[in-house]
Amino acid sequence: MQIKYNQHTLDRVEKIFEESGYILRYEKGTFNSGYCLLEHKKVVVVNKFLSIEGRIGVLADILPALSITADHLPEGSRKLYEQLLKQLAEAPLQQTGTGDAPSSSGDPGANNS
Repeated sequence: MQIKYNQHTLDRVEKIFEESGYILRYEKGTFNSGYCLLEHKKVVVVNKFLSIEGRIGVLADILPALSITADHLPEGSRKLYEQLLKQLAEAPLQQTGTGDAPSSSGDPGANNS
C-alpha cells in the first residue's frame, strides 16, 4: 500500500515519534538533510520550511535510525511504522522540498551546536 502524503498521514507519523518518547520540533536552520537528530536527548528537529510531503519523507527516513520498539506502539501506529519501514526497504520515499539528499554519514546531527 502506498503512503498518502497528506496532513492526516503527517499527524500519524508525528504520533509515532511522540509515543516513542521523542520530542519533535519544526525549526528554522541549515539542515543538510532536512533534519537534525539529537539522540541522547531524544529530540528530532525538522526544517520547518518543508512541505507536508517533505516532512513525511524526512520523518520516515529518520525512523530506522531511532531506537523504537514496535511492540510498545499502539496497533494503528505499529502498522504505519511497519509500513513505512517496509516501503523504505523497497524504495526510499521521495522527498520534495528538501533540496538535499539524506546524510549517509550516520551523523545527521553533526551540524548542531
